[in-house]
Amino acid sequence: MDTGCPRLPDTVLFEIFLYLDHADVLSVGLVCQQWRAVARDEFLWKELFYRYYRVSRDVPRHPGAVSWYDEFQRLYDTIPCVEVQALKEHNDQVLHLSFSHSGCLFASCSKDCTVKIWSNELDISLQHSSNMRPYNWSYTQFSQFNSDDSLLLVSGVFVGPHNSSSGEIAVISMENFTLLSRVRNKPYDVFGCWLNETNLISGNLHRIGRITSCSVLWLNNAFQGIESENVNVVKRLFKIQNLNASTIRTVMVADCSRYDSPDLLLDYEEQLAASSTCPVFDLGSDSEEEEAKPKPPPEPAVQELPDAGGVPAEHGLQQLFDDIMEGRVRPAMTETELETKVAELFVRNRTKPPEPNLLPTDSNRKTKYLIFTTGCLTYSPHQIGIKRILPHQMTTAGPVLGEERRSDEFFDSLDHVIDIHGHIIGMGLSPDHRYLYVNSRAWPRDCVISDPMQPPPIAEEIDLHVFDLKTMKEVKRALRAHRAYTPNEECFFIFLDVSRDFVASGAEDRHGYIWDRHYNICLAKLQHDNVVNSVAFNPVEQELLLTASDDTTIKVWRSPRAMRIRQARRPQPRKLLFSWLMNQKS
Repeated sequence: MDTGCPRLPDTVLFEIFLYLDHADVLSVGLVCQQWRAVARDEFLWKELFYRYYRVSRDVPRHPGAVSWYDEFQRLYDTIPCVEVQALKEHNDQVLHLSFSHSGCLFASCSKDCTVKIWSNELDISLQHSSNMRPYNWSYTQFSQFNSDDSLLLVSGVFVGPHNSSSGEIAVISMENFTLLSRVRNKPYDVFGCWLNETNLISGNLHRIGRITSCSVLWLNNAFQGIESENVNVVKRLFKIQNLNASTIRTVMVADCSRYDSPDLLLDYEEQLAASSTCPVFDLGSDSEEEEAKPKPPPEPAVQELPDAGGVPAEHGLQQLFDDIMEGRVRPAMTETELETKVAELFVRNRTKPPEPNLLPTDSNRKTKYLIFTTGCLTYSPHQIGIKRILPHQMTTAGPVLGEERRSDEFFDSLDHVIDIHGHIIGMGLSPDHRYLYVNSRAWPRDCVISDPMQPPPIAEEIDLHVFDLKTMKEVKRALRAHRAYTPNEECFFIFLDVSRDFVASGAEDRHGYIWDRHYNICLAKLQHDNVVNSVAFNPVEQELLLTASDDTTIKVWRSPRAMRIRQARRPQPRKLLFSWLMNQKS
């Protein structure tokens, strides 16, 4: 049957379709028989794909794709870029969004000091709102559902005596929205997280000197209202020394048992040839040749015990004092440098050694990683610390101060440190917990930090790095497009989220962004009227995305395909009228 389409040579068709808009390409494919035949030509679609999306030709097709035609259609049709709803129940900046694991509910936190629970139906509706001001909270900033969606962890800023601010974590039951327990959390941007169904992790900070402190991470039972003399509701997990005004922040837990069945592998490019035994990776260099060489870690970044032939820390500390008193230290140390040097010597042999063999094996598959931001040079978070949590540490049973340790082991060491060479402003795990995505704003290359209270200036462009937690190597495919403008001292967290195929992030340029994880390309910009603080994919349906902004709104975005399905489900008015008329006649 002739459709009236002019019959053009395939080469001419290719050149025409090469520069057409997505929608034009697909609409032509629906009406022109000749295009339907050409559309199945894999060579033409491969060329169209690489040229239109500007993907490097050494990137292979998505492992789950059947054909280049289907892959082109996937990137056009399944991106949640159509705004379908704007939720305006908050009356101040919306800071964070989190979905339940079932995808049926989500929670939002805001500067209006409420946490709101929403029902994710065909049209999203508000189910419950909890006001935290009666508990002296200033605002809510983060939330997370536990693994069976029965409890909600809510983190906020607590206003204490003399208007001092700290953090607090509340646990809310999803059965009747009652408050079950509250836990102090310091500093407040530790946020907190679930370790398992009933236990959560919080932080505390103890000052040792002007720029030296100690972070203690605690495991808390969610049901602390049940008092018992025989059952602990809290236990110390780790005690870690902080140097140069740094602190532990933004804790999260990765489950190693999920590494062998990843949703998507990102190892098609072989990069960072440095040995996996090197404990620190420096992302400050732009040269791949330099990065391929193992680099010795900075002294403060990885704490090591002196070997048997080394000088004991006590002797080193005494020697330092003698050198100072006799004027042998040149040039003269500042008060800050002196405090840091003394803290380093003090901790050298008073720290429990790191766990051997951090990389997951069959024997330690049940372990989990505690991941957090930290630092060693300045107060701005510029490193990622990783600490293994062993099975016996995943319960509050046992002594409150945790496992037995030697009397001289005051601190726990980090098992692994990743140096970002910039200010970290966001982190998120892939659904399979195999990959860690990190938002950062880079420092100038070769910058030197002489004062921990004066960190280097940070770039406006945000880099989104990707790390493979199974190999502890970076997948050198930094994603870019989004920007931020606030300086170091005002810098705030921008939450990102990762689905099976996409990664999304907020930004200070009034947009949310979506990238494809496999092809490493930006696919969509989602507009707001102010800073976008948080994004969240529905964990069951990645074609639904939420964005939260300082403009006080939560926007709901769906894919073009989801919109067609959604509209097909809605009853058609003409069909209803026809049905009613037929019933009247009968």
